[in-house]
Amino acid sequence: MSRLDLNHTALAALAIVASQISNCFGAAWSKSLFSAVGPEGIVALRLGFSALLLGLLTRVWQLRVDGTGIRDIVAYGLALGLMNSVAYQAYARIPVGVGMAIEVTGPLALVLYHSRRGRDLLWVACMVGGLAMLLIKDSGEGRLDLLGIGFAFCSAVCWATYIVFGKRVSNLGSGRVVAAGMLVASLFAVPYGGASVGGTLLQPKWLALGLAIAILSSAFPFFLQILALRWLPQRVYGLLASAVPATGALMGFLVLGEALEARQWLGILLVVCASAGSTLAVARHK
Repeated sequence: MSRLDLNHTALAALAIVASQISNCFGAAWSKSLFSAVGPEGIVALRLGFSALLLGLLTRVWQLRVDGTGIRDIVAYGLALGLMNSVAYQAYARIPVGVGMAIEVTGPLALVLYHSRRGRDLLWVACMVGGLAMLLIKDSGEGRLDLLGIGFAFCSAVCWATYIVFGKRVSNLGSGRVVAAGMLVASLFAVPYGGASVGGTLLQPKWLALGLAIAILSSAFPFFLQILALRWLPQRVYGLLASAVPATGALMGFLVLGEALEARQWLGILLVVCASAGSTLAVARHK
């Protein structure tokens, strides 16, 4: 590999890390605004502006699909919208880092389900052990909210569904498909959020905040990932993406003061190891 290629790979890796930080910071910052407009309002603003920004960026109106493609994009968009909606409901009730660690088990379980290698049981054990560390707590004031845990697991299922339909529509043009899916998601999230919160969302302050959240959580990370994937091997991308729960926990602490117990940090580490290990195992056997 030439020095130029190494430089491109290093810059691409930094872009993925920056996209993670931006996305997780946006999620943590969003949570700090829940008391004013609720998670429903934040989801409406994020998805609405994200659909607008990504649609303009990718020229989504140039996407051409047949009837089957339309059905798959609708399913993809519904999974995307539900994933965001229930994730924010989870963040309203449990720490952001814990919520993200649970959500990652959706795509992780999907990868492990299709594995036929006995050695991958190690990553299953890591995932189960990580969840146990995260969720099993002594009774008391610090006990995790069960409804928040339930929402996080719903988000994990939606994430896995999003990946399944994402693969089906990936040959239609990745950038425009994401934008089209975001548009579908916004068609139900925006009206629901508006009905839940009322005219508050139309105030200039909240429109500006919603635009900022959409840029931080969707548009900017999307742009960085598109650039990075030109130079970064898929296995390296997957390995870096495995760090999302740890990044989310760090942003939750820095932005919201969500201090996790040592056992919860260990649980997040185990989930990260399971995700990274399964990613490398899949890449090695392709």
